[in-house]
Amino acid sequence: MEFNYVMGNTKLFSITEEKDLGVLITSNQKPARQCKQAYAQANRALGLITRTITYKDPKVLLQLYKTLVRPHLEYCISAWSPYYEKDKALLERVQHRFTRMIPGFRRLSYEMRLNRLKLWTLEERRNRADLFVRSIQDV
Repeated sequence: MEFNYVMGNTKLFSITEEKDLGVLITSNQKPARQCKQAYAQANRALGLITRTITYKDPKVLLQLYKTLVRPHLEYCISAWSPYYEKDKALLERVQHRFTRMIPGFRRLSYEMRLNRLKLWTLEERRNRADLFVRSIQDV
């Protein structure tokens, strides 16, 4: 339900979304737009790595991914954590793409690539972070 607000004789305009500290808050409180934004930023960072790094050592690529890409996918995640499968899958696609970049990993299953790189899915990381935050709140 939307209300019209007036200050003096001037009607104040209403907005449907606002960005605060890098997090997109929408009037419907759904994280879809934030997920799309995080996906786009992370994909650009991954593209930069792909274009500029010629030495494709798994350790080097993993450090670059953790430093330059994953922060876009996890920034303030407790505030906008995705709950629709389509949003979760969108974010996970970035990590899928990263794991396929590593030489010799392309034909492996996603789970096998994660195991070899000692990575968790992004959803597992979100769940772990939520548990950690809840345990701190209980103290």
